Amino acid sequence: MKEAKIVVLDGYTLNPGDISWAEFEKLGSLIVYDRTEASQIAERIGDAEIVLTNKTQLSSKTLAECPTVRYIGVLATGYNVVDVATAKERGILVTNIPAYGTAAVAQMVFALLLEICHHVSEHSLSVHKGDWTIDKDWCFWNYPLIELSGKTMGIIGFGRIGLAVSQIAVALGMKVLAYDLSPNRSLETERCRFASLEETLSSSDVISLHCPLLPSNQGMINKDSISLMKDGVILINTARGPLIAEQDLADALQSGKVYAAGLDVVSAEPIQLGNPLLNAKNCFITPHIAWAPKESRARLMRIASENLRAFLSGNPVNVVS
Repeated sequence: MKEAKIVVLDGYTLNPGDISWAEFEKLGSLIVYDRTEASQIAERIGDAEIVLTNKTQLSSKTLAECPTVRYIGVLATGYNVVDVATAKERGILVTNIPAYGTAAVAQMVFALLLEICHHVSEHSLSVHKGDWTIDKDWCFWNYPLIELSGKTMGIIGFGRIGLAVSQIAVALGMKVLAYDLSPNRSLETERCRFASLEETLSSSDVISLHCPLLPSNQGMINKDSISLMKDGVILINTARGPLIAEQDLADALQSGKVYAAGLDVVSAEPIQLGNPLLNAKNCFITPHIAWAPKESRARLMRIASENLRAFLSGNPVNVVS
C-alpha cells in the first residue's frame, strides 16, 4: 500500500520544538512547515493526501488547486479556517480537536483574574527596583487588592470550560451564576446555579466568557449589555475576541464602569496597533496563550494523530464535515 503523504502547513505554533511529531511519522511521509504564506499553500500541499493546519486558511480556491487532498486535520477546536462546505463537496473529510485544553483555559481565566486582583507582576517589579527596601513601612501596595471570596462570578457559556471555571471559582469561595442556551440543571449546586443572561450580567462581580462565536452573539458585550453590569465589574474573555465590541469596552474601562478586563483574545489577531483596548485603563491582554501550556499542546498532538489514525483505518472520529 502506498504511504500517505502528510503536510503540516503551520506547525510552529503547536510545536516550536518542545514536543514530537513522531506519531505522525508512523502514519506516513511527513513534511512539517513552521509557517506558510497564502501564496505558498497550494505548492506546499502539492500531491499530498493529508493536510494539517492550525490557522492557515484552506479556501475553496485552494482546495480546487489540490485535487489529491482527502483529509484535513485542523490542529485546533475552531475549524473556520477551512471551507468545510467545499471540502464536503469534494469528498474531503475534516476533523478538529474538540476537547484538549479545558484545564489550561480555566487556569488562564484565574491567571488573568488574580493578576487584576493582586497586580503580582507590577508589585514584583517594584520590589526589584528597590521600592520595598527604601519603604518606611513594613509593606506597601501600589494598587487596590481584591479578595474574591464571597463575590459572584457570572459565566456566559457553560460547556466543559465554563464548568471547570465554576469549580475553581467555588473553591475560591465565590458564588456562580451561569448562563447557557441549553442549561443542564443537573450541574447546579448550592453555590452554582443557572440564571438568565440579564441576571448574570447585572448580579456578577466578575464575568467570564466561554461561549462559541455565533452570528447571534457577535458583539454581545457592548454599551447596552455593559450598562446592565455592576459598577466596577471585572470582565474576562478567553473565548473569542469578536464577542466584545472593543470600543465600547475601552470606553467603559476609561470611565471606570468596568474596573478591569483580562483578555486572551481580541477581534483581529495578532492585535492591530489601532485596537482601542491597547490604550484602555486596567486592560490586561495576553497573546492568545490560554491553550498553550506544553501539557495541553501535547494532548492536542496526541488527539490529532489519533484522528488521522482513525481516518486511515476507516473509522473517522471528531469529524466536522
